[in-house]
Amino acid sequence: MSNGIELYLRAKEMKVVNMSAGQGNIPDDIIESVLQHHDIVDTVSKYVHLTKQGKYMKGLCPFHSEKTPSFTVTPDRQIFYCYGCGAGGNAIKFMMEIEGLSFPEAVRTMAEESHIPLGEWQGRDSSHQHPELDRLLQAYELTSKMYHFLLKNTEHGKPAMEYLRSRGFSDKIIDQFQIGYAPNRWDTIVQFLEKRSFDPVEMEKGGLISPRHEGDGYVDRFRDRIMFPIWNRNGKVIAFAGRILGEGQPKYLNSPETKLFNKSRTLYNLHHAKTSIRKLRQSVLFEGYGDVISAWEAGVQNGVAAMGTALTEHHATMLKGLCDEVIICYDGDRAGQAAALKNFPLLENAGLHVKVALVSDGMDPDDFIRQYGGERFQRQIIESAVSTVKFKLIYLKKNHILQEEEGRIAYSREALNVIAPLSSPTEREVYLREVSSEVKVDFETLKQECNLLRQSLQKKQNFGDNNENGWNNGRHKKGQVSTPNLLPAYHVAERRLLHWMMQDLEAAEYVEKHLGDAFNIEDHAAIAAYLYAYYAQGKLPDTSRFISSLQDDRLEKNVSSIMMMDAPGVWAPHILDDYIHQVRKFPLQEQLDLKREEMRAAERLGDFLRAAQIASEIIALERQ
Repeated sequence: MSNGIELYLRAKEMKVVNMSAGQGNIPDDIIESVLQHHDIVDTVSKYVHLTKQGKYMKGLCPFHSEKTPSFTVTPDRQIFYCYGCGAGGNAIKFMMEIEGLSFPEAVRTMAEESHIPLGEWQGRDSSHQHPELDRLLQAYELTSKMYHFLLKNTEHGKPAMEYLRSRGFSDKIIDQFQIGYAPNRWDTIVQFLEKRSFDPVEMEKGGLISPRHEGDGYVDRFRDRIMFPIWNRNGKVIAFAGRILGEGQPKYLNSPETKLFNKSRTLYNLHHAKTSIRKLRQSVLFEGYGDVISAWEAGVQNGVAAMGTALTEHHATMLKGLCDEVIICYDGDRAGQAAALKNFPLLENAGLHVKVALVSDGMDPDDFIRQYGGERFQRQIIESAVSTVKFKLIYLKKNHILQEEEGRIAYSREALNVIAPLSSPTEREVYLREVSSEVKVDFETLKQECNLLRQSLQKKQNFGDNNENGWNNGRHKKGQVSTPNLLPAYHVAERRLLHWMMQDLEAAEYVEKHLGDAFNIEDHAAIAAYLYAYYAQGKLPDTSRFISSLQDDRLEKNVSSIMMMDAPGVWAPHILDDYIHQVRKFPLQEQLDLKREEMRAAERLGDFLRAAQIASEIIALERQ
């Protein structure tokens, strides 16, 4: 590997990648130990429901919306790759993407889970790489403490404190959730941050302050509001939710989305609740912050809430990584019930078992707890949660007057549409008997109607998608990447060479000797350069570990895609020579194509002397 380091440096000069970016100077032995202790299938299965397909594991991609699984995990190579969106990498990369972590944060998190000693490197956030984000995190933490102080220790905060106590919030819970108060002044936080030398431009971008509508300067974003800090899963304050104390709109005001805060990737209280969620393998999903906090004080400490927006696929994936079951505990009004119905598919598609807690009409969980107490809330609401099918039937029944014949018939038909698709005969019978009793219709009659509906559904299903081929979404054939078949021969040849090089040291040495860095695709040249450098350090072939050495998103995806290819048998010099020839031939072929086009252009212009000269050049090139 004489010129491996030289090629590595050349790749850096090309500015294709930056191997050290984001790695935080983590020792190789820690990275290797993390990868050794975190099997890719186990890691991914915490978030994605995987099904074995030959030597692969497949599931719905957690990084983009899809109905037919194209997300593939290769256990023997310890990598994942999505044929739909191109996401790929090893177990560390998966954790980075799924949790929104930096490389050092992912390594630290995974190391701590496996009790891997970190030694002198403690996986601290790399402040030298993200100073702006670190300052913003510091500003949010200080601001949160300031709001909390203003609530508990000033005259301005007394009305807010009285309101919270009237809602049943104890001092202990106010402290634990660091609830605060933003006074009805224009510049409390502006001055507070300026005195601590925070850049107001950065603070505005971070959502803590706002520019004045008229003139220069800034004003506080939150005024006369009870403040709820929002934490990331690691317990760092990244945003606020402010509830107005008096009259006015909006009732709740959230921080804007920033580099720290993404609503679709944040669940309120997850950092507090995740220990209990893991232990119980169950999470309770609430609508609002107040419900989460009241439930916590009532003893339900596995509760979280979406951030004032609809539940997302990423929220569902986050929960799947911690538990097997989700209880939806939304408000008891029609809007809350409709929101619960809407979220069933999201959660179930993530592989979660879903139940619904039935809160009394017109009440929210916080109301119920204050009126009836925490013990009754746990027993009557949480522990008595019903299945999604039962909830749908209850929801449908409210739309009809069952004392009237027309209402009973309409409800029966709608109920059958819910029951018929169920795969379990036992479940179907249980629910059919319930409906039979409610509408006063013979059970056997309903069962016959249900069976006819099932036959109709199965015919439609068979006429449409072929379930037996459900994994194949047309993007790829089973067990292989389809993309290379659509690419030029030299491109496929380069991918084949890299595939063998990453699996076999001798193959890499052979290609280095006979081709070096003469790949035509820039990313392929960079991967080869890093691979030469990787082997030059005395390391053995290991795709997962090689990916960790890259620290470049595009190259990691490329490597994952290449390693999904099925190389034809064991490599041999003559096979590599054929591919090397294809790679070397491409620049010459490009020149020939260009010359032929120039010759045709000269002929069209009647410049036959020039055409003859170009023809001679073509002959000379073909002899090379």
